[in-house]
Amino acid sequence: MRIYAFCVYLFLYTPIAIIALFSFNAGRHASQLQGFSVQWYVRAFRNPFVMDALETSLIVAFVSATLASVLGTLAAVGLQTMRGPARAVFDGVIYVAIMIPGIVIGIATLIALVTVFDVLNPLLASLWFEDRQPPRLSMGIGSLIAAHTMFTMALVIVIVRARLASLEQVLGEASADLYATPLATFMQVTLPLIAPAILAGFLLSFTFSFDDFIIAFFVAGSETTLPIYVFSSIRRGVTPEINAIGTIVMVASLLLLIIAQLILRRRPER
Repeated sequence: MRIYAFCVYLFLYTPIAIIALFSFNAGRHASQLQGFSVQWYVRAFRNPFVMDALETSLIVAFVSATLASVLGTLAAVGLQTMRGPARAVFDGVIYVAIMIPGIVIGIATLIALVTVFDVLNPLLASLWFEDRQPPRLSMGIGSLIAAHTMFTMALVIVIVRARLASLEQVLGEASADLYATPLATFMQVTLPLIAPAILAGFLLSFTFSFDDFIIAFFVAGSETTLPIYVFSSIRRGVTPEINAIGTIVMVASLLLLIIAQLILRRRPER
């Protein structure tokens, strides 16, 4: 089993190590190592298209992860108090949202948004001032945030509900015996206990949103996220600059996970 596990990890991480190695290539070909240099990292940071795509990805990932964490936590707390067939229905809907392929979510979200825009745009035009150009809803950062929030919120619900299920009910009962309101019990008892799960859900949502290509490809409109830029670039050929971008994203993700792990380990001690 150890040999099997070693082979699996070797198969998974060898391509990542190769990408990181060839990102320091001094030559212009991604598959030929001709010395070591950091020139491609410099070019990546000086490339305005890369910076614009990175900024868009960070904004979308942060906002969607924040919304997913807030809405997912509230939904998890509400579902935890439900019983009977209604809870089973909501559980099924949540797990279906996680298991369904991304391309299906992308197509369905695209159709839904186009349908809503076709209804709202004429309505806004009829209600707007006659001497001013009415706003027109279209695909962009807003549609990206909405799509990623709906997708990642299911992940937050599952993680937070697992944490809520492990809590002892006597804590809430003791808080009620001390004349605390339900809101005070949630803010002073429940929320501090589920904070690590919320943080984990936020980080997972941020990672999924930042790395997503399939859903973003359908609803991004004229906006370009970093995965979309990388996909468009590799269609013309893989360069060391693409390897440098991938290495930067990988290192940033690892640092984020390490910091989160340190925070989660300090929580129980406090």
